[in-house]
Amino acid sequence: MADNPTGEPSANEAADGGLIESTPAGDTGAPAVELPKSQAEFFARAADKVRSKFPTTPGVYLFQDQQGRVIYIGKAKNLKARAGSYFLQAAADERRTAQLVREAYDIDFLEAESEVDALLMEARLIKDIQPKFNQELRDDKTFPYLQVTTHEDFPRVEITREPKSSGVKLYGPFTNVSSLRGALQVLQRVFKFRTCSLDIDDGDERWRWFRPCLLASIDQCTAPCNLRISKEEYRKDIKRLRMFLDGNRKSLVKEMQKEMQQASSELKFEKAARLRDEIQLLERVKERGDLEQHEQPEVFYIDPKKGLTGLRKILGLAETPRTIEGVDIAHLGGSETVASLVQFIDGLPFKPGYRRFRIREVQGIDDYASIREVVARRFRGLQEAEQVFPDILLIDGGKGQLGRGMEAFRSLGIEPPTVLSLAKKEELIYVAGRDEPLRLSRHAYALRLLQYVRDESHRFAQHYHHLLRRKRTLGE
Repeated sequence: MADNPTGEPSANEAADGGLIESTPAGDTGAPAVELPKSQAEFFARAADKVRSKFPTTPGVYLFQDQQGRVIYIGKAKNLKARAGSYFLQAAADERRTAQLVREAYDIDFLEAESEVDALLMEARLIKDIQPKFNQELRDDKTFPYLQVTTHEDFPRVEITREPKSSGVKLYGPFTNVSSLRGALQVLQRVFKFRTCSLDIDDGDERWRWFRPCLLASIDQCTAPCNLRISKEEYRKDIKRLRMFLDGNRKSLVKEMQKEMQQASSELKFEKAARLRDEIQLLERVKERGDLEQHEQPEVFYIDPKKGLTGLRKILGLAETPRTIEGVDIAHLGGSETVASLVQFIDGLPFKPGYRRFRIREVQGIDDYASIREVVARRFRGLQEAEQVFPDILLIDGGKGQLGRGMEAFRSLGIEPPTVLSLAKKEELIYVAGRDEPLRLSRHAYALRLLQYVRDESHRFAQHYHHLLRRKRTLGE
């Protein structure tokens, strides 16, 4: 059986966790499907238990059979709502859940401090107990794992569906790669570990001249690739990460608080401040516990690695690009103009890198001038902060939008990265410095990746547009 991967009620389930009685009625007052007596009794008993005892906080829920064996484990953002969805008529009728609710005799729960903790708790329990209805998770070639290397001077953290058999510490399997990516981004903000594939040796002075990626610029990686952190300090961060992943949050916070106080007493104020910030971020994970703003969408028809490799080939780049930024423009009520900037790393959206702009220098509706302004503001800011430029800048539009984007670089005297524009109607790719656009197969991985970036920047621009419109209309 496969559970709803989000851990929340699906469209045909009650979002507020509404529960059915033992004989659920349809419009005619009769049950949609006649429930066996034992199942009806279980529905009534479990529904009452969920209604009276289950909290609305994150956690995991456990179905048990008549012998008390756990037969299914799932995670939830809201335990009462999620568990309650199983006691709707739809659960008895739905192929994915019908057999589970027939065999279940009881349901219980374990609370978690956040949605991230619930995700990790679910994976640990499934691995230890291996419930009957989670048995598909035993296929480690199909479901994602979080893999931490142990043999490297500066261990890397990565998501994989093909875990190694040695030299790594594995966490999982996880039920949903999308939620796992969200959790990874949350944790990276705290522990600042690397996710790249570089082979970095401690003490190799050649790395001092290496230019770190964008993650270092936005303070989500301590940049061991530039030897900005010692092997010992970096490994402390990895140790803290593993403590968190093992469920030892309280011990971790106590240890970090003790280390912070010691650093302060030794007048190592920079180190103490960093530990203080990490502790505060851990607490924010606990308070928020929400993966939605970090979650990476599943894109089934796009292979990010092949898309990036394809871009390197068609654009004639010396190296495979890692970072792509996309820009789009939207209008508010025919007057106010807004812009969005989305950021993709290794072919996937990186939501902490998203930015919004209100166009300030352009009067009326002028997409070309608006593109010029937003590109100038973005890259002037990166240059002044001495941050890394993206490998590719993608502008939503055609040759005209591309030309105005390039004007921004010339006006600033900045050497641009690879700059492209993608026109919607024929999906032509315009490349700065080339007269003729590229026309790729509609099935090309490179085109699909660029479409994904373009569509995401459009979605984000429209979202900002609607927020401002609502704010203006309601006076919020």
